[in-house]
Amino acid sequence: MIRLTIEGCKRNHKHSGICGQAPSDFPEIAAYLTRLGIDSISVNPDSFLTTTLSVLEVERELGRSPRGTSS
Repeated sequence: MIRLTIEGCKRNHKHSGICGQAPSDFPEIAAYLTRLGIDSISVNPDSFLTTTLSVLEVERELGRSPRGTSS
């Protein structure tokens, strides 16, 4: 269901984002969402750094540049 929603948002040029506990508690969910191409993920403050580093690693693996950079 989440994959279909993100794909639909991409297809229709709409922002896709998620907030909730799962990406904060389970890095594999944040990685999965990143691979799907989600636009934003809200996380708890205590997991912000860990989740950000995980997302950056997935973005690197996929050959994507993080937002706000030109490389």
